[in-house]
Amino acid sequence: MSAQPERSAAVATDSEGLVLRLQLSRPDFRLDLDIDLPAHGVTVLFGPSGSGKTTVLRCVAGLERATGVVRLGQTIWQDSASRRWVPTHQRDLGYVFQEASLFEHLSVWANLRFGVERVRRPGAAEALDSAIALLGIGHLLHRDVASLSGGERQRVAIARALATQPRILLMDEPLASLDVARRQEILPWLERLNQEAGIPMLYVTHTMEELTRVADHVVLLESGRVVSHGPMSSVLSNPRFAASVGSEAGTVLRGRLLAHEPLHHLSCVEADGQQFWVRMQDLPIGTEVRLHVQANDISLALCRPADCSIQNMVRGTLESIHRDRHPASCLLVLRLQDQRLVARITQKSAGALGLREGSAVWALIKSVALTKN
Repeated sequence: MSAQPERSAAVATDSEGLVLRLQLSRPDFRLDLDIDLPAHGVTVLFGPSGSGKTTVLRCVAGLERATGVVRLGQTIWQDSASRRWVPTHQRDLGYVFQEASLFEHLSVWANLRFGVERVRRPGAAEALDSAIALLGIGHLLHRDVASLSGGERQRVAIARALATQPRILLMDEPLASLDVARRQEILPWLERLNQEAGIPMLYVTHTMEELTRVADHVVLLESGRVVSHGPMSSVLSNPRFAASVGSEAGTVLRGRLLAHEPLHHLSCVEADGQQFWVRMQDLPIGTEVRLHVQANDISLALCRPADCSIQNMVRGTLESIHRDRHPASCLLVLRLQDQRLVARITQKSAGALGLREGSAVWALIKSVALTKN
């Protein structure tokens, strides 16, 4: 019997969500999936190349035929037992590929209209207008597709998918083909899409930056199987997940913007009753935000250091100690109040400090990255 994937206690079956019971065998790969996903927010399929992320997405879209069940709410798209199979063009979804699949001979406006006219739904004009505004592409409508940058092309592709008013949006590494500058250009639009579109998304990526900025729910895949899944904060604070991503391990805290300090170009964020200082943000006081803290950027102390250059020092309780990828280091889960941090320190340091479960510690955080919630 295979081991069951780790699952957060906060996850409950959602009757309107996406149900996947899939098996698919190839000579060098086997997909074995049994999972219920939420009907809201962004679910990120995360894992190394070859773990099955894109295969899952293609099975949901009907582009790949596995054995089992695909159900969105009460709508069954596949049920092998009853031989039910709904072809891709009849599945109520939008799909955004790694490369923006736009018609090169048409203008941006014509590309957008093509998608809307294909589905012919009530409210199509309003949906198209909303998609154009949400993705900020109004100034591109009369441009030729060939003249667009990679980031602009992907924004048009996402808007076209949204304009069809799908019940779910599938995104297969939409930033993978972009350079660093273009990825940074489009990430804020993806964050806005998460906050404002109101359409559940299934998003494939293998980069931590995209995960921490857009995910609400995370599914970690390894060799075609679910290793763990749950709300993003729960999965990222899971030591098994942290060990699997190596140097990219970290956690995300939810907080709100408390104050600005223009003199030093800093902003203060309150999270779990404690204060974190970040580079000054052009956001209103009270804005809900995410703080991304890398495990490698945390040092620990038994008391608050004096005369220290580190600005972010927060109190916590050592909840658990775990092995890391390399025997020289260990992973520590620190509980603040309701939220957790994962820190990576050497085994030698842990021994020298006499750290035990339940120890009261100070986390000294060298760097904190902030994104909108």
